[in-house]
Amino acid sequence: MLRIRLRRVGAKKKPSYRLVVADVRAPRDGAFVDIIGHYDPMTDPETIVIQEDKALHWLSQGAKPSDTTARLLGKAGILEKFKPVKEKS
Repeated sequence: MLRIRLRRVGAKKKPSYRLVVADVRAPRDGAFVDIIGHYDPMTDPETIVIQEDKALHWLSQGAKPSDTTARLLGKAGILEKFKPVKEKS
């Protein structure tokens, strides 16, 4: 089963994250399938960059977002775009 989740990168005390698609059994910073964006909580306002086409593709393939990633996808407006696609299927 695939999950869309955050992978920590950056220096000590200065975290930034990549949004990745990974197997649920893989460790947080371990192997992943694809990078779909990045998130930097240290900027003001926080930086969220997500490749919408990749995110919609993986959601349609059955990847489940983690709680935090679902919040970020909601802020970017991607979950709202996925719902109409999901209802058509």
